[in-house]
Amino acid sequence: MAGERVLVVDDSNEVRDIIANLILEPAGYRVLTANNGADGFRLLTETRPDLLILDEQMPGMTGIQVLRAMREQNIQTPVIFMTAFGSEDLAVQAFRLGVRDYVIKPFEPQEMARAVDRALTELRLRRERDQLVAQLEEANRRLQQQVQELNTLYSIGRSVTSRLDLEVVLTRVVEAAVFLTRAEEGVLLLLDPKTGELILRAAKNVDEKQARELRVPVRDSLAGQVFQSGEPLLITEGQSKVVTGYMVHSLIYAPLRTPERGIFGLLGVMNREKTRSFTPHDVRLLCALADYAAIALENARLYDETEEGRRKLEAVLHATEELVIILDPEMRVLLCNPAAIAVLRLPAGDVVGKKIHEVTSNNTILDLCWKGSRAQKAYHAEVWFPGGRTYSAQLTPVEGVGYVLMMHDITQIKELDRVRAEFLATVSHDLRSPLAAIRGYVDLLEKVGPLTEQQQDFVGKIRRSIAHITALVSDLLELGRIEASPELEMEPFHLESIIDAVVDGYRQIAAEKGLSLRWELTPLPLIRGNPHRLRRVVENLLSNAIKYNREGGWVAVSAEYREGYIVVRVADSGIGIPPEDLPHIFDRFYRVQRPETEDVEGTGLGLSIVKSIVEKHGGRVWVESRLGEGTTFTLILPTMEQQAPASA
Repeated sequence: MAGERVLVVDDSNEVRDIIANLILEPAGYRVLTANNGADGFRLLTETRPDLLILDEQMPGMTGIQVLRAMREQNIQTPVIFMTAFGSEDLAVQAFRLGVRDYVIKPFEPQEMARAVDRALTELRLRRERDQLVAQLEEANRRLQQQVQELNTLYSIGRSVTSRLDLEVVLTRVVEAAVFLTRAEEGVLLLLDPKTGELILRAAKNVDEKQARELRVPVRDSLAGQVFQSGEPLLITEGQSKVVTGYMVHSLIYAPLRTPERGIFGLLGVMNREKTRSFTPHDVRLLCALADYAAIALENARLYDETEEGRRKLEAVLHATEELVIILDPEMRVLLCNPAAIAVLRLPAGDVVGKKIHEVTSNNTILDLCWKGSRAQKAYHAEVWFPGGRTYSAQLTPVEGVGYVLMMHDITQIKELDRVRAEFLATVSHDLRSPLAAIRGYVDLLEKVGPLTEQQQDFVGKIRRSIAHITALVSDLLELGRIEASPELEMEPFHLESIIDAVVDGYRQIAAEKGLSLRWELTPLPLIRGNPHRLRRVVENLLSNAIKYNREGGWVAVSAEYREGYIVVRVADSGIGIPPEDLPHIFDRFYRVQRPETEDVEGTGLGLSIVKSIVEKHGGRVWVESRLGEGTTFTLILPTMEQQAPASA
């Protein structure tokens, strides 16, 4: 930054010229000079330069004497002190008198230039600091004024927005508008969507007869300008017509709007008798109050809708036969329908506000609530009650509410499951025995005597049919046992060891079909599961990938850890699955009917078993496939880390 004034005081013309012509003026400084101490001090007091370059040895008044005079008159101009001979005492004396820098003659121009830059840099920084302090003080003053206004506005706004009674809210808003703007009258107009007119809903100091008849058209009116522009309207001079017979000297309209509804009304203040004009500051205050009013009106409207919804919900819950308990995030009862009160034997009318453990001692329900609140996800359990009744209970977190506990009577379903299990066991026994006898007699046929080629073909078909029926019965029994048992026996283990063993067992089968089987053993976190069942999952998927593949193709198995879950993929380059069959691929007994699959043996239960086992482990399984390009089955299973909140 150049342009500062520098006063050079030295009795040597040569020194003054060097400093002025070679150092200061080329750098853009304005230079003042004096050839003795007395003239220099006089010039200093008159011009108050930004910097003083002062020599020590001068006739009449030395540099030290000038410094003392400056101190006596409290002149704060920074000084660079020059002397032809240097001594420690002189330097100390000069610095004690406030000198910024000290230069010994003869000096290099660069040395003096650096000294000038250092001294003026300090000056510039001090000026910037003073300027910033002044700006800060002015900003603080304005801020204090705004805080005072905002405190007043906030107090009024809080009073308005804390009320849910619509009529009270409207009246408070208009009263606050008149008070803040010192207006004669105030109105609050809401849009009637049917007529397109603004209807007076609240007023202050408006004649009662005029208030009853005041309906302002939006089209071709001052109010319409606000609706079209979305900006407040200020009228300050002359008379303006609001409606026929309603003239005002000055007026402000501020729009009432919300993001959802847009502009739905106006808040207005006006002066009809006195000629006082409103100011832009009044407009800002009224707009702020209009925002409060819009929020308050929206709150009141939403409150009315919520109350109506709550009454409907209570009616529905009262009539439903399912047990419904609504809990807040702290597990306090918000709502409990009569069915829940009756089945859980809760004290009627005395449960709202109490925590769930205070109203029931059922350990299954309490455990379900504890697990669900810890994991923040839906949890399911079966609850048994005295008398043999069984209920399916589910706790579901609901954002903004807490939790919903719903219980459905599944006693009849459980009885059907038991009957089904007995039926399967009976059918299995009744089928296995004759199948074993048939298989035995078929084996004896070859020992009785030689068989013809056709007879051997018939025997082979019988054996294959027996094997198919036996596999079908085994799969049916396994699926029934999986679905009938509420929980599987679980233990910690490494899933990659199971996959590795299954892959090794299928390598020879894949090689016989000309397939390459890819798998790379990678250490994975522990999971808690049933090793036997999960082995069956991997076997079924790998078996399908090989059976429905083509010679020269490949099968790839992979497993990796991702954010608390283990992801297992079994991919192949096989015949693929048609898009129309994909939604049904996990259904029982469903098999893709295509020419390529006619010779592939299977029961149609393998993927149903896979889905049931994976879901019993809290996981998911899905399939992606392109016809003629291959298929990928993906399953995810939670690790023990992910299961910890639910099983702690």
